[in-house]
Amino acid sequence: MKKTKIGIIGMGNMGTSHAGRIIAGEVPHMELGAVCDIDPAKKALCDEKYPGIPFFGTAEEMMKSGLVDSVLIAVPHYDHSPLAILAFQHGLHVYCEKPAGVYTKQVIDMIEASKKRPDLVFSMGFQQRTLPTFQKLRSIVNSGELGTIKKVIWIVTDWYRPQAYHDSSSWRSTWKGEGGGTIANQNPHNIDLFQWIFGMPDEVLCTIGYGKYYNIEVDDEVTAIFRYKNGMVGIYTTSTGEQPGTNRLEISCDMGKLVLEKGKLTFWKNKVSEREFNRTNTKPFGHIENEMIEVEIPKTDMQQHNALLENFALAILEGQKLIAPGVEGINEITLADCFYYSDWQGQKWIRPAEFDHEGFYQALQDKIRNSTYVKKVTATEAADMNSSFQK
Repeated sequence: MKKTKIGIIGMGNMGTSHAGRIIAGEVPHMELGAVCDIDPAKKALCDEKYPGIPFFGTAEEMMKSGLVDSVLIAVPHYDHSPLAILAFQHGLHVYCEKPAGVYTKQVIDMIEASKKRPDLVFSMGFQQRTLPTFQKLRSIVNSGELGTIKKVIWIVTDWYRPQAYHDSSSWRSTWKGEGGGTIANQNPHNIDLFQWIFGMPDEVLCTIGYGKYYNIEVDDEVTAIFRYKNGMVGIYTTSTGEQPGTNRLEISCDMGKLVLEKGKLTFWKNKVSEREFNRTNTKPFGHIENEMIEVEIPKTDMQQHNALLENFALAILEGQKLIAPGVEGINEITLADCFYYSDWQGQKWIRPAEFDHEGFYQALQDKIRNSTYVKKVTATEAADMNSSFQK
């Protein structure tokens, strides 16, 4: 069996998690060729955990080694774009963990670099696209079965993170280290899924709470409103400070209501289109009969990270179509940056298609200059680093 030899850049929680799955054979067409991390302390840990797997102190050394034909980037967000560009320059396929970056300007540069190498595969780590529930939901929306979609409300408050989480690593929850809070860290998957299923909105308005629940400088509560050219309205609200949280996606449409919650997809299907009923009904309190349908979700045996990595491998080896093409990373980061920019400008409507890339970049630099981030390894971070290798 042919396999792509992948090199992992960044041996933190995500990097070690991916390495463990690959070594265990959970990604059939992928082999771990090398690992790398700029922290010298991780060499001994990697040598013990992954005997025989070469360790490099820099990404470029690994890229030049000839031991890998692809790389997996699992480092803090600001470094995603520069490392991806470097990999393209060395002729390597790229799998980049979410998000694509912190600000749109750097993601645009990354995408332009990928376009110069059309022979190389570029995938984003939006593994939730592989989940049968979201794939089924997207197929229903695209089929037209729902008729006109009027409103979409997604409550995503099950990303609870206590203060101990924010304190666990020095780069977390700071403008300089992480580039944001729940928008930049926990919510890229949901933001990506929103646009993947319903498309990019025409306008975005957002209000954000910064350090509302925790001693942090970045966002921990967010509510955004989307307006679409076809009249559809979207509401997206999220928080890391609610327990127990909710994850409920509700679609109000001409043919009824579709709800996704706790892994169950339920369709309250109208007997007739609401717009058609409204045109013909003569009763002041008339209403439409509907039936409740439990939508059947296909089963899958493959864990979502493994499924996306296998898709990446088969795209390299056999030309399989990518589930999460790297060029689509710009959509999620544009929406995320629209959230921030709307709030920073006093809850102003922002048009993603006309996004002020330079204006946002300069505003972010102001946040970074005032950031409390100090590059150091905390005692908790060191303990986490060691424990991640024990799993």
